[in-house]
Amino acid sequence: MRAFLIDDYTHPLREAAVPEPVVGDHDVLVRVRAAGVNHLDEKLRTGEFRQILPYPMPLTLGHDVAGTVIRTGSQVRDFAPGDEIFARPRDHRIGTFAERIAIDEADVAHRPTSLSVVEAASLPLVALTAWQALVERGRVTPGQKVLIHAGAGAVGSVAIQLAKHLGAQVATTASAANAELVRGLGADTVIDYRSDDFEQQLSGYDLVLDSVGGETLEKSLRVLAPGGLAIGISGPPTPAFAKQAGLNPVVRLAIAGLSGKVRRQAAKAGVGYEFLFMSASGSQLAEIAKLVDAGVIRPLVGATFAFDDTPEALRQVAAGTVRGKAVITMP
Repeated sequence: MRAFLIDDYTHPLREAAVPEPVVGDHDVLVRVRAAGVNHLDEKLRTGEFRQILPYPMPLTLGHDVAGTVIRTGSQVRDFAPGDEIFARPRDHRIGTFAERIAIDEADVAHRPTSLSVVEAASLPLVALTAWQALVERGRVTPGQKVLIHAGAGAVGSVAIQLAKHLGAQVATTASAANAELVRGLGADTVIDYRSDDFEQQLSGYDLVLDSVGGETLEKSLRVLAPGGLAIGISGPPTPAFAKQAGLNPVVRLAIAGLSGKVRRQAAKAGVGYEFLFMSASGSQLAEIAKLVDAGVIRPLVGATFAFDDTPEALRQVAAGTVRGKAVITMP
């Protein structure tokens, strides 16, 4: 079957013929109808995550899928051939830039009935990231103040909507050109990151979701109220993450050094910092699907590309030229 893969880290994405997926007892074989493109795909390609998420090569990329179940393993009970699904396959089983993929049924949910296949393919990774940051880690409750960076981005656009649904007062950073867009998603306060300093305008926040890192993360610690929490999805990783991921002692030591400065700054300010590397979850996707069909969350698809143009889609996502999510569509 056709797929787009890399032969090694830093190598360009290329089309290749690959073997058909092996379907295990708990797997569903899915005909890919659309696949979302994420910054994570580019970070894997460039080798940025090779220490914390090593993959054998060659590697078919792709972390989001919407498609149709073709066949099921002998132990699958909740899905049948013909079902329309969406999923974020778990780490080490990715590969949605292909015509077909076998996915553990625990990672799969029925596609929201209100969404097109393209819209559904745009959601799994970013919606799970927002859910795990705001619901699982942040435990956001009504009346809390939440700052979400890059509100017009793929994660930020979903996180704004979810935070608002949870009853939070939401601030976000975005360009002036995207101010009305993020207000339409539910943001109460919009800071133009190009002309204004959010640290000078915001204070007393309970939670920050940071997808930028660096100086933005350090400033975010200073807008938190005592006891507040900053969750970073761009890094740096923390020792707690390294331990949970089962990384070897050398890598764990290196990660402790990378995040040492931020963790010391957080401790000094009386706030917390956690690194989030989202995990696959079909049950959480099912909850998200309910919110989508209830009109709480709507996807933000910024561009679609034909399957033949998958390398260009990844290039544009990496360059930051797509507002919202880029999606690849199959013939």
